[in-house]
Amino acid sequence: MKPIIFLSLLLASWLIQVQVFATDANVNDHAHSDHVHGKDDATHVKQVHSKAENQVEHVNHGEHSDASGHVEEKSTRIDERMSAEVGIKTTRAVDRVLRQSIVVYGSLTTDPGQLSHVRARYSGLIKSVRYTVGDIVEQGDLLVEVESNESLNTYPVRAPISGTIIQRHANTGEVTQDQVLFSIANFDTLWAEFRIYPSQQSLVKAGQSVLVDKVTDQFGDSVSQETQYLIQHIIPALDKPYQLARVAFDNRARGLSPGLLIEGHIVVGEFRVNLVVEKVAIQTLGEQQGVFVKNDTEYVFAPLRLGRADDRYVEVLSGLKPGQSYVSENSYLLKADIEKSEAEHEH
Repeated sequence: MKPIIFLSLLLASWLIQVQVFATDANVNDHAHSDHVHGKDDATHVKQVHSKAENQVEHVNHGEHSDASGHVEEKSTRIDERMSAEVGIKTTRAVDRVLRQSIVVYGSLTTDPGQLSHVRARYSGLIKSVRYTVGDIVEQGDLLVEVESNESLNTYPVRAPISGTIIQRHANTGEVTQDQVLFSIANFDTLWAEFRIYPSQQSLVKAGQSVLVDKVTDQFGDSVSQETQYLIQHIIPALDKPYQLARVAFDNRARGLSPGLLIEGHIVVGEFRVNLVVEKVAIQTLGEQQGVFVKNDTEYVFAPLRLGRADDRYVEVLSGLKPGQSYVSENSYLLKADIEKSEAEHEH
């Protein structure tokens, strides 16, 4: 019995060791498997993370390219409705005669040949008076009738010129002496007298063109004229440090009064150029001067090389083609929009 019991116990112990070994093997297999799967998962996560980084880098690169392209082109888009609302207007680049000029100032005066002081030829009693201050008369109209003290005959006094009665010193029943009965002025033509100072006198001569730019009334309000005249003659001004350039000023359609202040531009140089733009259209971006060229709803900044200029226009040597449309009014709004976009990109 003892040998049999001993063999049974030995067999049971061996079976237990085999089971434990198998269990350990399974555990090791699972551990090895978990290690392998964990490594794969980590690799997968790393690959996904790397792919995301590449996508972000690609997006950032694209935004940088867009921004760089915007700065290089220096352009902006505004639809037609908005352009009209903010007053953006365009015109075409063309050839033009440039007129270099000097600015002069002066005033309007009455034409001496169009001012008449009417007197009676013979002293006598005023029998009737036809007109008063402010009335407009024509040359030959009857002004008053006077009974001569010597002949007792009644004779007429007629208007020597056409114009407006600006003074009246005649009433029925009065006796005429040597006084002025009426003063008549014709304001259809006035004289514009511009002051020419010594530094300007070598440039100004009779026969030159004068562009009368604006007239200023007694209240300081200005009226643009933009009318061209010729200097009739230059005369010295008594006891003044300047000369007077006199211009016959057509006043028929304007009805201006003597004494108003005027500004003019005397043309001292004139030449034709192939291409010009308006000075107000020129803007500066960076270190370049240019204009905004319109392409549908896009406004592109075109750098220009500029030449000679007058008061309003400047010659274009390169950077623009004849007939191209450029922004001539409120171009500063486009400049401000581009500069704002660039500032936002930098931040």
